[in-house]
Amino acid sequence: MPSVRNPLHAPRVVWGVDYSGAALSGRTAWYAVARPTTRGRLRLDGLGTLGDLAGGNGRATVNAGLVAAIRASRRALWAINFPFGLPCEALPDGVATWPGQFRHLATWGDAAYAWGLACVARSQSRGLGMHVRRVTDAAQRTPFDAYHYRIVYQTFHGMREVLDPLRHDPATCVLPFQPRKLATAARVVVESCPTVTLRRLGLPSRNFKQPAGGPLTPLRRRTRRAILDGLAAFIDVPPSLARRAMRDPGADGLDAIVSAVGAWTVRRAGVAFSGRVRREGWHYA
Repeated sequence: MPSVRNPLHAPRVVWGVDYSGAALSGRTAWYAVARPTTRGRLRLDGLGTLGDLAGGNGRATVNAGLVAAIRASRRALWAINFPFGLPCEALPDGVATWPGQFRHLATWGDAAYAWGLACVARSQSRGLGMHVRRVTDAAQRTPFDAYHYRIVYQTFHGMREVLDPLRHDPATCVLPFQPRKLATAARVVVESCPTVTLRRLGLPSRNFKQPAGGPLTPLRRRTRRAILDGLAAFIDVPPSLARRAMRDPGADGLDAIVSAVGAWTVRRAGVAFSGRVRREGWHYA
């Protein structure tokens, strides 16, 4: 059995990351860092962009900075919202394992969108339609499949440039793929999905993002306030950080907070997965 003081069951710090695969991802990708309190809740200690964390907004800088921050953490639980694996049906013949997926992705250079189109063509050729969902996507009703055009850059760059180096780190456990590392790991990294978490907690999961910018509409403001009020059952958010989350047009900071809360509230479940889930991944949301 894993130690009860491992980073999944008893973390000293919980990070939520709203990831982006955009060229200037540091502008729109956010992190939230929280610490458990003596009351069994979290307290939000920091909220900002990954560009601030990494010291630059370019995708390569952000990804390297995120990997470095994860490797520097101890007794930490990280929840990041990009797909950690791919649906079996969208993979080429012969790619039957999780490590094999990284070798497959490495053959595509920087062609994320073309890779996504190839996944679509492959699933169509097998009579499965354009998009195939992973087991976790179907079970938890996620907004998109792993290679949907809306998140294909997140999947492609997140797996290749963040997850790939971390899976080789002996002190980092990526779940549900590496459960044997859990007992001795310094940190655990899991996949999150803010939409799934919001629905599970009975909170609004729509009408809170305003990517076009400008002053928040009354509907967006009310919805964000309802989310923060609902999250108060699990996390203490200082007023200054609540204002920062409210003012971010894309609500990426709020998504980062939700990712941290999602992983915190389900952290004791879902370690011993097998079969397809061990190849495709699972939302700790």
